[in-house]
Amino acid sequence: MHVAVIGLGLIGGSLLRALRAAGHRVTGYDADPATRELAGAAGSIADAAAGAELVVLAVPLPVLPGVLAELAAFDGLVTDVTSVKDPVRELTIKSGLRRYVGGHPMAGKETSGFAAADPALFAGCAWVLCLEPGETALDDWLTLAALFTTLGARVVPVTAAEHDRAVAQISHVPHLFAAALARQLDGNPLAGALAAGSFRDGTRVAATRAELIVAMCAGNATAVHSVLRNLIDDLKAMDEALANDALTPLVELGGSLRRAWPARGGEPVEMPVSVDGLLALGRDGGWVTAVAENRVSVTTMRPETGRNGS
Repeated sequence: MHVAVIGLGLIGGSLLRALRAAGHRVTGYDADPATRELAGAAGSIADAAAGAELVVLAVPLPVLPGVLAELAAFDGLVTDVTSVKDPVRELTIKSGLRRYVGGHPMAGKETSGFAAADPALFAGCAWVLCLEPGETALDDWLTLAALFTTLGARVVPVTAAEHDRAVAQISHVPHLFAAALARQLDGNPLAGALAAGSFRDGTRVAATRAELIVAMCAGNATAVHSVLRNLIDDLKAMDEALANDALTPLVELGGSLRRAWPARGGEPVEMPVSVDGLLALGRDGGWVTAVAENRVSVTTMRPETGRNGS
């Protein structure tokens, strides 16, 4: 498959390298001349996309309108890796993009840029592919599911709105919480000297570039506000429970949920392809591991239950 990757930071660069390693023809583009030279990329978006069957947009949300404008004449399939999906979906509708499937690989690390790109980054990761009833072409969705599962990803079918709520809970708000926790070091050298494993693990993503954290949270502001308020309410409840010697049940619940995560997949199950069936799979926390060559079925897995208190 001929794939063009627009934006060669950590995710885009890793995808370019993973696709090349898998034998696909890949072209790339990045706005930074040094990155283009390092990656052997094309000199423009148009040059990168010329002749491509698929274009992957791996640029920040604020840059997307300009990139989409340059792809106005492109009639192939387009996906993206942006960490918020509903705003991107709205942009693609406004731009008149003909074929679009929203995507988001749940993979990354605290380092960034093409130099940090890793072709094995997506092995075992959950890769969201949005499936909007009455809107997303199922054949296009299956094309991407087949491609990304060959990279080792677990493809999770959801709607854009469902994705945005979930990532606010497990990615966007945790970045803010990590930043707040890391600020305990401000003017506090003693705390810095004593900090060890729990502080390191709880603040790891606070090392992400601030503009990236702010961009992803601002792009998903409605869901982030709601989830952040819920987290603040939980912390207030813990504060009150501490004063009333009633903290144990709240901590026990968190511990039980954490020990049961990540859920192991059950037995592989072949499932006929349908929009409703795929969305039900995603809502149950399940995923697609392979697409049949005839595209009438997919291999799926659902999480086991009853493990470690779950």
